[in-house]
Amino acid sequence: MPRIGKVSLGQVIGEIGPILERAQSCEQLIAEAGVVPVTRASGKARTVSFRFATNRRARVALTTFADSSRHGSDWAAKIYNDARAREKRHPHATHILARAWLRVMWACWRTGTCYDPAIHQANSKINTAADTPRAA
Repeated sequence: MPRIGKVSLGQVIGEIGPILERAQSCEQLIAEAGVVPVTRASGKARTVSFRFATNRRARVALTTFADSSRHGSDWAAKIYNDARAREKRHPHATHILARAWLRVMWACWRTGTCYDPAIHQANSKINTAADTPRAA
């Protein structure tokens, strides 16, 4: 993983590892890591807000890694810059990037392969369709 370092690696493994083991799907992993917003709907009203009830240490470890990774990976920088171009603030753009990295970690975990940046950047299957704006 780009620019993860020993301390960040330890934090990510320590906090995300147990969540990876018990998660049944990638979306469950992302929700438990706390980098997805919460949607509340009642009648005609619908709000999307920050998720407060989550493993805060896992979220901090993941978003710290995601923020650092954008300086060492063109793929990560593109996701972050695209989010900023859609007028997302820095913390929100970092959460979008963290979700993308969790999808990569999930794929590596489930297939039992190591992360290889050459293969990852050439692979067009990994996308961030869930992070793109949707038409209402």
